[in-house]
Order: sequence, then structure tokens, then C-alpha cells
Amino acid sequence: MSQRFASPPGISRNAIITGGVVVCHVAILWAMQAGLLRRAVEVVVPASVLSEFIEPPQPKVAPTPPPAPAPPTPPKRQVIKAPPPAPRPLAIADPTPAPNAPVGAIEPQPPAPPIAAPVAPPSPPAPPPAPPAPPAPPAVQLPSSDADYLKNPLPPYPAISKRLGEQGVVLLRVQISTEGLPLKVEVKQSSGFERLDQAAANAVQKWRFVPGKRNGVVETMSYNLPIRFNLE
Repeated sequence: MSQRFASPPGISRNAIITGGVVVCHVAILWAMQAGLLRRAVEVVVPASVLSEFIEPPQPKVAPTPPPAPAPPTPPKRQVIKAPPPAPRPLAIADPTPAPNAPVGAIEPQPPAPPIAAPVAPPSPPAPPPAPPAPPAPPAVQLPSSDADYLKNPLPPYPAISKRLGEQGVVLLRVQISTEGLPLKVEVKQSSGFERLDQAAANAVQKWRFVPGKRNGVVETMSYNLPIRFNLE
């Protein structure tokens, strides 16, 4: 036997084993690619075991609980109708009077007096209308002799009065026309010396004046004009 399976000359035993192993691996790979290995395994191992071995187990699905039963329908209540009430007997008018009824005529009652409606109190009388406001006093502008354009000279001082030392104030009442001319000159209050009063009246009689006005209208007007005589 040892002679029959002796290795050929020049090749070692280890090389033969290694080559055999390589050939087996190559044959297995080729068989796997060609599908021969799966067919051989299916012949030896049942298909169900092979599928369980190759395919992973599927997760278990919990069974769906059955739907809850519908609540029972409550029974319908039977309504019992009450019987209608018995009809009441109708009263029949009996013209025969009762034996104990009073006999006699019934006098009608007099009607009640009408109720008088409340009378509203009379309204107070309306207040009398307010009296009209008094008219505004008229605007009066008195005559004037102080205007520069009039150029009225001062009354002359009497020489005798100067020597005697007579002096004082004469108050004249002068009536002025609408043209500004003196219509009337009179002494309203004397200075105490007749010569001074006369000298003042004679001088004013030749003066010119600005006429007086009432509400802007020129009119004849009188006013008081003082004339002063002073030795100083």
C-alpha cells in the first residue's frame, strides 16, 4: 500500500496536502456561485429548516382584540294614558224660589259718584320782562380855547390894579356858537375886584373857540372859563 500511494518523485507530501486543500476550497466556491451547494443542502436538509436557517425569524404580532360589544338598547317605556275625567252634570236653572228666600222688591243701588280728577296747581305767573337798559349818555366834547391856531391874547392887567396889588381868579360863563364865536360872556364868580372882572370879560369877548360837540355833532354850548390875574 505504501508503495501504491507513494508520492511521485520530487513532490513532497506537504505540498500534496496543501494543493488538495486549495482545490477543495476552489471547488466549494465554484459550487456556491453555481448554486450546486444550495441544491445539495436542500436535498440533505428540509426546505423549511433551511429557510428558517437562512431567513431571520419574523417578529410576532400581537393579536387584535375583538371590538367591544355595543351597549344594550334600553327598553322603551310604555306610557299609560290616564282615563279622561267623567263629565260634570250641568246645573239647570229652577225658576221656583227657595222656601226660605226673602220676598220683596230689591231697590237698585244709586250709582257711585264720579271721582274727580286731581287738579294741577296753577303755574306761577311769568316774571315781567326786564326793563330796557338805559341809553348810554351822549358823548359831550366841551368847547376849547387852548388850541394854538386860535392865537387868543391874554387879558391886559389893569395898571391901577397892579399899583394897588389887586389879583385873583375870575370865572366866566361863556356861550359858544357852532362857528366858535362867543355869543354871551358873563361873570359867574368874581375875583373880588371889579376892574379885573371887567378886563377878563372884555378880552374873552374877542377870542375864538373850538365849538363843542355832542355825539360828534357840533352844537351851541356853554362852559366855564377861568381867567387868572397874578402879579408874580
